[in-house]
Amino acid sequence: MSLKGYLDFVCHAQSLDILWDGHVAQMKKFGFDRLIYGNTRCLTETSLGDPDDFVLLTNHDEDYLQGYLHSGLYLHAPMLRWALDNEGAGSWRIAQEQARDYSLSPEAQKVVDFNRAHGVQSGYTISFPSTNSRFKGAISLAAEADMSQDMVDAIWQDHGADILLMNNVVHLKILTLPYAGPKRTLTKRQREVLEWVGDGKTTQDIALLMGLTPATIEKHLRLARESLAVETTAQAVLKAALHNQMYLIDA
Repeated sequence: MSLKGYLDFVCHAQSLDILWDGHVAQMKKFGFDRLIYGNTRCLTETSLGDPDDFVLLTNHDEDYLQGYLHSGLYLHAPMLRWALDNEGAGSWRIAQEQARDYSLSPEAQKVVDFNRAHGVQSGYTISFPSTNSRFKGAISLAAEADMSQDMVDAIWQDHGADILLMNNVVHLKILTLPYAGPKRTLTKRQREVLEWVGDGKTTQDIALLMGLTPATIEKHLRLARESLAVETTAQAVLKAALHNQMYLIDA
C-alpha cells in the first residue's frame, strides 16, 4: 500500500479492529512484525494510571504479554522510560548501549533479558506529542527476530520519515475511535443516560425523556459508574467522553 493509499485507509477506518489490523500489516512490510500501542489519559509524575484504563493494542503472543504486561515488567522498560521523557522516534540502540555500559537498573536489565529471550531485541519506539500533560501515547515496533539493530537503523534511514508519519496519523485516528477495554464496556442504556447527564439534564429530566422511572435512571447511572470504576457520575461522564464511548452514531 502506498503512503497515500495508507493515509486514505486510516482516514476511512471505522473501528479499532480494522484500523489496527491494517496498521500491523503495513508495519510488517518494513520488517516490524510485533507492535504494542498504548496511551494513557491519566499520566501523573508518579503513575501511568490504572492499566485497565489504558488504550492498549498489540499483536504480540499471549506468552510474551503475560510476562511483559500482566506482570508489570513494562513499567521498567528502558524504551518506555525514554518515551515518557521524549517525543519522536527512538532507536532501541539506546537501550542496548545502556545495557553494554551497565547503566541500567536491575529491574530494567530484567526487562532487556526477558525481551531477548522472546526475540524482541531490535526495533524503534515512537513517542507521540501531546498538548495535554495527562495524556501520553507511544508505540513499540519490534523488528523480526533475525534482524539486527544495524539492519533496522538502515531501514529507518531509508523509510523512517514515512513510518513516523504513518504512526502519528494512526495514533491521531485511534484517539477518535471508541475504546472500551476489557472491563470498561458500557451498555446502550448506560451510554444514553450519561449522554443526557452530559447535556445537563437531571435525573427527573432523563426519566421523562427516556420514559423510565427515576429509580431506573439511578440504577443505570450506578451501573455505569461501576463499569467505568469511578465514584461519581461526573467522573463517569468524563471517562466515557475520553474513551469516545458517548454520542456514538450507531448507539
